[in-house]
Amino acid sequence: MSCAEDTGEHALADGGEELPLCGSEEQGFKPGPGVGEPPSARFLQVELELNAHLRRLSFSEPVRHIYNPLEYAWDTHRCYVQRYCRPGQRILFLGMNPGPFGMAQTGVPFGEVSSVVDWLQITGEVGHPQDEHPKRRITGLACTQKEVSGARFWGFFRKLCGEPALFFQHCFVHNLCPLMFLGASGKNLTPPELPAGEREALLALCDIALCQAVEALGVSMVIGVGRVAEQRARKALSAAGVRVRVEGIMHPSPRNPRANKGWEEVARAKLEELGVLSLLNKDNL
Repeated sequence: MSCAEDTGEHALADGGEELPLCGSEEQGFKPGPGVGEPPSARFLQVELELNAHLRRLSFSEPVRHIYNPLEYAWDTHRCYVQRYCRPGQRILFLGMNPGPFGMAQTGVPFGEVSSVVDWLQITGEVGHPQDEHPKRRITGLACTQKEVSGARFWGFFRKLCGEPALFFQHCFVHNLCPLMFLGASGKNLTPPELPAGEREALLALCDIALCQAVEALGVSMVIGVGRVAEQRARKALSAAGVRVRVEGIMHPSPRNPRANKGWEEVARAKLEELGVLSLLNKDNL
């Protein structure tokens, strides 16, 4: 299965080894726009460049379907980035990859529909991946299936911040990998479940794009949402010589028994420990 099969009308571009520095052309990545460009423009260019490289990859069993919402949901994703990617943001929350009822539907990281539409006020058209699984149809902002991780993530910050402006004054949210993988049954396959060689080829490209995105945003802290995202970010950014603090918070997934017992309390305590909570608490204003 090749990512080249999953193109959309909004597409604008096509292990322990030391990673090339951000902006390195060893992998064919082009230097980003000049420093005079706003962070949102530089960030979007990094994503389009990553899309072009990901289309050249192929995946074998158990992967049968590949969705890239940065292609078929580019309209809503661009709306999110242009509205909320701003100069001066210090913290990047980093997820791993899209879920079937979150970013795969909306183009927004942790993009549970009601949070995206009602709180973030994202609008736009969402198309379809070329090869849709019949059990994982894309209905975009009309999707009625709730994505628990996204509802927990954005719901927590909605209660804490009140308005998106307070959250995005300091923070931005991004996924390391934009691709969602499905097996023959429609099961969501996370990157750790991919064949080792294919997984490393995928994540090597995503690592380079992450370094470029961090430099485009100018953040000083990356907070991995879940252990896998945290560990990958730490390895990639350290190997590339990007000077940024990397921390982590528990993933809000319902697959995580600890998250089901009270994710908000755990997240609140960790963010307080990191000195982030006070920045986002509307009651401190």
